[in-house]
Amino acid sequence: MKEINNTNESLHGSHVDRPVTELHRSADLATLMRSRRSVRQYQNTPVSRDLLLQMLEAARWAPSPHGRQPWRFVVLTQPEPKEQLANAMGSTWQQNLEMDGQDSEIVAIRLEKSRQRILQAPAIILPCLYLEDLDHYPDAQRQADEKTMAVQSIGAAIQNMLLTAYDLGLDTGWMCAPLFCPEVACEALTLDTRLIPQALITVGYAAADPKRRPRLPLDTLIVRFD
Repeated sequence: MKEINNTNESLHGSHVDRPVTELHRSADLATLMRSRRSVRQYQNTPVSRDLLLQMLEAARWAPSPHGRQPWRFVVLTQPEPKEQLANAMGSTWQQNLEMDGQDSEIVAIRLEKSRQRILQAPAIILPCLYLEDLDHYPDAQRQADEKTMAVQSIGAAIQNMLLTAYDLGLDTGWMCAPLFCPEVACEALTLDTRLIPQALITVGYAAADPKRRPRLPLDTLIVRFD
């Protein structure tokens, strides 16, 4: 068992009609949250180690159950491990898409798009659940609730990373692929099997302004306000 490290619609050009705008980051938190966007295509510009560490430092301060910080992070910047991960997860996704009865041509297009998102991202962060330090209960229900708290907290850690990245002049994208095949992701990267990959965060400098999806009006989200 490896020791856990505690330190630390076309395939290529759908953005051509959306030129890159000059980015103006804001010191105002509300504006920062509204401005953050999900990016799929990046410039071929490396992301410095220092900026990635600042993102991870922000994640470190997210709330967590009992303050246990049940997350660990894998950072990929080199082509080989990114390709290994993309190939392994792609095989699993292909099986799932074929099982859903999707046309083989559509399957091939979707797989290649996903593969390129991973390979072309200058950096990738895999947030992983690490449940070993959580409380243990004799009943299944409370143990399941404990895991749910951990999952909620890793979402908070990821959001800290996304907002910090945008504040630093970076862009990010949140892919859920590892959630559907955590064992495959671990095997592809030779990770400790106690890690449970939850997401794949691409990091870099946007090649184009992405389309923004509209948000629901606030009054449709609030179901009770006494």
